[in-house]
Amino acid sequence: MADIDAEQLAGRIDTVLDILVAGDYHSAIHNLEILKAELLALNDAEQAQGQNSPKTPWEI
Repeated sequence: MADIDAEQLAGRIDTVLDILVAGDYHSAIHNLEILKAELLALNDAEQAQGQNSPKTPWEI
């Protein structure tokens, strides 16, 4: 997978947990949706990059 900063990801999850503890469920869900979209975009970019690279004989 693409380079993901585990500390940054953990920090963002902590922020969502803090928002949940505060009782603002709408904001927490919104933040999770943003995080999910960013992770999926990273995954899509990695897959697209992998499709452009030449295939080795055992990947054909």
